[in-house]
Amino acid sequence: QVQLLESGGGLVQAGGSLRLSCAASGRIFGSNVMGWYRQAPGEKRELVATITNGGITDYADSVKGRFTISRDNAKNTVYLQMNSLKAEDTAIYYCNLLRREGAISYTHWGQGTQVTVSA
Repeated sequence: QVQLLESGGGLVQAGGSLRLSCAASGRIFGSNVMGWYRQAPGEKRELVATITNGGITDYADSVKGRFTISRDNAKNTVYLQMNSLKAEDTAIYYCNLLRREGAISYTHWGQGTQVTVSA
């Protein structure tokens, strides 16, 4: 059983910053990728950023240069530092863990945290 506990969402003015955290617990070992996705009302869920347990990162073009993903492997925690926030960043942000046990991959989702950016 894997659980993902997110925190750090809220309301911020455009140009401001927020930091999201996601702590994973449970059956986590071996290679994995942690990341953040977001879903705005009426839109599909989209990738924001991911990071492997080796530190390799990937970002959506829309957040490059503004958002930074990082992780603490000892704490199984991933962070998303969001700077220069825009109204279009408003969405529910979901933490994701993709892990592998042998040839089988498992994906887990957090419950989501609301980020609202006022113009």
